[in-house]
Formats: sequence, structure tokens, C-alpha cells
Amino acid sequence: MKTILLTGGSAGIGLATAELLMNKGYRVYSGSRRGGGEVQKSASGGEIIPMILDVNDEESVKAAVEQIMGENDELYAVISNAGNGIAGAIEDTSSEEAKEQLETNFFGSVKVIQACLPVFRSQGHGKIIVTTSVAGVIPIPFQAFYSAGKAALQIFVEALAMEVKPYGIQCCTILPGDTKTEFTSARKYTAASENENSTYYRRMKTAVEKMEHDEQHGMKPEAIAKAIVSQVERRKMKSRVIPGLMYKAICAVSDLLPNSLRLKMIDMVYS
Repeated sequence: MKTILLTGGSAGIGLATAELLMNKGYRVYSGSRRGGGEVQKSASGGEIIPMILDVNDEESVKAAVEQIMGENDELYAVISNAGNGIAGAIEDTSSEEAKEQLETNFFGSVKVIQACLPVFRSQGHGKIIVTTSVAGVIPIPFQAFYSAGKAALQIFVEALAMEVKPYGIQCCTILPGDTKTEFTSARKYTAASENENSTYYRRMKTAVEKMEHDEQHGMKPEAIAKAIVSQVERRKMKSRVIPGLMYKAICAVSDLLPNSLRLKMIDMVYS
């Protein structure tokens, strides 16, 4: 049975991915801060094994990988999916709040990948799949640090792919667009951005409300899970996958437009 480590597996895209993998016969170690819960098994012989894994804690990440390798001969793939969202104007975001966003959305994935790389190199193969976002390609106003973290993660994985290719390790990024999950209700706001006297308050609220409306009418997490699992099952993974024709088109058009026009159109969407 092939073994996979999945972070952010307690809800949304992560949970849908874990369940689909289990139903296809994989053993999935589903890491989250809460951890715990019963092992789930499917008729196909697959299973989901919940485990405590805090991507912001290097020791927690290392302990999770050590546990997996103590219980299995190989690690087939890692799917880095943990993330969060903090909304607010750049001026209304403290350095601590910005660091909190980047710590989870960028450095969390870095820690998980770094912990898995020695295992993959030793066994001569491995798959690294990272959930980034269309927001890493399309800058979202009042979500600047979220967009920045996802853009950094995209470039990081692409650079990583070149470094580890000689060791039989493949890398792939998944770029979801608006997706209907608990992510919307879990979104936080920076402390200063919730002050109605902030210069940015009304524009920030309008932008976030439009974004959250799109999220709640967006793709189902199961559709993103299918895109992830399809890469797990490919002999040779694609380097980048954008689920959904609309989001493929948005990213393609964004690449072709003059930057000034591109930014003007994005601004109009969220105004």
C-alpha cells in the first residue's frame, strides 16, 4: 500500500483529498494541529490515519515524518495543503500579523518539504504536491500577504523541482481558484483593519465581501481533490495544475495582458 503524508487534512480541500485517496487504496497520514480521531478504512483497503502535525513547529513536522517512516517502508508522496487567510490593508497589517500569515502559508510548506526530502532522496523517488492558489498569480487587494505567500510558494516549488530532479523526485503545484470550503468562515482580519475609522475600511470590506461571495459560489473541494489525486496517480506529474476551465482562462489572459491593464481589471473586480 502506498503511503502519503497530507497536511491540512481536517477540512475542505485536505479532507476531500484524504477521503478520495483512501477510497483509492492509499494509506494517508492526515496531519493537522488538532490531530486525533479514529483511523478510517475503506472497502478498497485504504485508510486515513489522523496525526498531530503543526506546520509552524519544526519539531512537530520532524516527529510526524519519523513516525511515518517507523511504521512504513517508504513514503510515496507528500501533499502540502495547510494554510490560512488574514484580510486587511497592507498599512493596517502589523509585521507580526504578516509574519503569522507567511509562517503558515509559506514556511509551513518549506518545513514539511525539507523534512521529507532526505526520505525521498534515500529511496530514490518521491512526489511533492503543494497547494498554492490562483491568488499567487492574480494579486488580490486587501489579501496582499496571502497572495505574496502563495506566489513565493509557487516560485519555491519550481526552483525545488530543478534541484531534486536528479534524485527521482517530482514536484507539482495545484492552483485552486475560488473554492467553497470552511476557509471563508475561518478567515481572520488584522486588528487595525476592523477599525471603522481606518482609511481603507469601506474598500476593504467591499473587496472581501466580493471575494467571499465568489468563494461560496466557487468550485467544490472534491473537484480540487480530483486534480490533486490525478497527479498522485500519474507516472510523470505535471509541474502546475489549475483546476477549472474558468481559472485556466483567467491565468492565461493575465499572462498576456499589459500589466497596467491587468491590475486595472483586477481592481475593478474588487471595487
